[in-house]
Amino acid sequence: MIRPLLWLLAGAVLGGIIHIVVILTLPALAEQSLWTRVAEVEADNRMVILPPVQAGEPNPLGLDPELVYGLCRVDLAQGPAYVSGILPDAFWSVALFNQSGIVTYSTTNRDGIGQTLELGIFNAAQTRLLAQQQLDVAEGLLVVESASDKLLILVRLAPPHQVMRARFETALTAVTCGTRG
Repeated sequence: MIRPLLWLLAGAVLGGIIHIVVILTLPALAEQSLWTRVAEVEADNRMVILPPVQAGEPNPLGLDPELVYGLCRVDLAQGPAYVSGILPDAFWSVALFNQSGIVTYSTTNRDGIGQTLELGIFNAAQTRLLAQQQLDVAEGLLVVESASDKLLILVRLAPPHQVMRARFETALTAVTCGTRG
């Protein structure tokens, strides 16, 4: 009686281990990741406005159709990255994604930033230079340290009404994004 229960327990434990290993390795084996999908957008060191999501159309990035999205891809190995601009007086957010698609930093205008977005993104070595005052940064710059060099910067704007969407897209095109070597 004890022996079959031990076999069942061992089978359940082994099945659990196999299940966990498969779940953790599948994202690494996926051919289509967030990073590869965005690579087609050509957003290296510049803000690109993503086309609006239409009802019934494919939405591979899982975007909210009510928001306006700007995307920029940077490589901190080329130097610190900066995002700068004046955004509309409505809700907006900025998120940094690493190559695995994980959000490594996020902020909104509700954090007391207001309409002005001044963000400096540095890797660990650049942050050390910043601390030693070997890099000059503008006053009021929000400094963010990133553990990875390759990042996607996603800016989301929430127009209160659809008729304001074009104005919000125009404001987002004026945002500068990229490394300054």
